[in-house]
Amino acid sequence: MILSDETLRRMIAEKSIVVDPIESYQVQPASIDLRLGRHFLKIDENTLESLSLDSELPYVKIEKDEIIIPPHSFLLATTVEFIRIPANVTAFVEGRSSIGRMGLFIQNAGWVDPGFEGNITLELFNANRLPLRLTSGRRICQIVFAFMDKATRTPYAGKYQGQRGTVGSKIFNDVDRRAPG
Repeated sequence: MILSDETLRRMIAEKSIVVDPIESYQVQPASIDLRLGRHFLKIDENTLESLSLDSELPYVKIEKDEIIIPPHSFLLATTVEFIRIPANVTAFVEGRSSIGRMGLFIQNAGWVDPGFEGNITLELFNANRLPLRLTSGRRICQIVFAFMDKATRTPYAGKYQGQRGTVGSKIFNDVDRRAPG
């Protein structure tokens, strides 16, 4: 069941869900708007022949209040807000429609596991043929929370737990679990 504004306000007041900092205008009927931070990562394309899932990627770190994403370009960003969700709640992040209509695709790999805490790293792609100027502090996406049928026995404790700022891919740390044989 997706949480309503009334439930979100109550859970934030009780601190069972943390969205910090938060302003009252960010709470929408069935979501909370999140704002763009000022920390960005861009893959250092000039040092790579190709991307690999098996090794750490080099990133160029950028900290500024305004950034321009060139046409057909990819950039990692972060939310201003630090999020903490309990073991009986999950969430997903969606781009704001008004921004999507300008050609900016916003993703965070789609899902926020129960028990997660940290800033949300956003994957931004400018699908437009024009550069897109973004300003930190602007509402960029929305997080939608939902109750699970019961609390998970294994809250998220993965490689992105507690992340602050923009965090690049850590897929090189994955251990694939394959059946023997």
